[in-house]
Amino acid sequence: MTRESIKIVIPMAGWGTRMRPHTWSKPKPLVSVAGKTSLEHVMDMFKTLPDPENAEFVFIVGPYLGELQVPAFIKENYPKLKAHFVVQHEMKGQSHALWLSREYLKGPMIMCFSDTLMETDFSFLDKEAADGVAWVMPVEDPRRFGVAEEGADGWVTRFIEKPQSMDNNLVVVGCYYFRSAEQVLAAIDDQMKRGVMLKNEYFMTDAISIMIEGGAKVRTQKISTWLDTGTIEATLDTNKVLLEKIGSQVGKFDGSNVEIIEPSAIHASAKISNSKIGPFASIGANCRIENAQVSESIVEADCEIKDAALTRSLVGKQAKIKGRGDGHVMQLNIGDTSSVEL
Repeated sequence: MTRESIKIVIPMAGWGTRMRPHTWSKPKPLVSVAGKTSLEHVMDMFKTLPDPENAEFVFIVGPYLGELQVPAFIKENYPKLKAHFVVQHEMKGQSHALWLSREYLKGPMIMCFSDTLMETDFSFLDKEAADGVAWVMPVEDPRRFGVAEEGADGWVTRFIEKPQSMDNNLVVVGCYYFRSAEQVLAAIDDQMKRGVMLKNEYFMTDAISIMIEGGAKVRTQKISTWLDTGTIEATLDTNKVLLEKIGSQVGKFDGSNVEIIEPSAIHASAKISNSKIGPFASIGANCRIENAQVSESIVEADCEIKDAALTRSLVGKQAKIKGRGDGHVMQLNIGDTSSVEL
């Protein structure tokens, strides 16, 4: 008997308003961090699956930018991937996104949000007996998040969104495993019939709570590293943490009189002269940097930077920055094809 392939569902249909101006021209998962897109970092997490070559991916994208750019990106960078694409035209929440994908879902599945980067090893799923697994991480103040409440026997009894108390600090990070996609889809169907919503959105934690009500056994999987790419500041912090973890990724770029402070990531096609790069700088493909300083920043592909000093900056593709050359350090957040001259 052939074992059912695991389905990996990655919802990414949100408008990404907290990542403006970058998400005016591309979906949030295609913003760069530590030398590659955040979507590529998410995809890297699934290399530890028990049978990664047999996995099928379902990408839930938003209309226009998402449906135009994500399928093209996947086909170019992962040509052998078994991939399906679903467009979520109405932002009715996580459960709604999964429900839209139901034609592709059968057997075991993982749902992981596109801005959740975590350190975990999925190989244990090969022998997982629980109906569901929710990845969690202890945090100091859980009140901004959803938390998993565990009973004395270790099974999850319910999920609480934005708890008032700080007694339970097991925050749900946005990754779930279900032994049966059909079981969670039945719970979502029930959730929608009951109208269990928060701010006009259907949340997965409510669907899983309905599963538990029906007798499903759900446990937590604790992690110690959870990185976020949902805001500009969080993305810059994640860039720093990833570079610290994976070390410098400096290609044999065309450079003269360049000081590199590690860790940094510099694409091999970049051209840099009379500049200081790093620490924690990510320089994209085909960038041209002259007489500049760049630290703790992400500079996406095809940018031109001259006579400028940048820190804690996120610079979109094909942007042009011309400073005064006086060493004054700037913090910029500019989108694709922008031009700044001081």
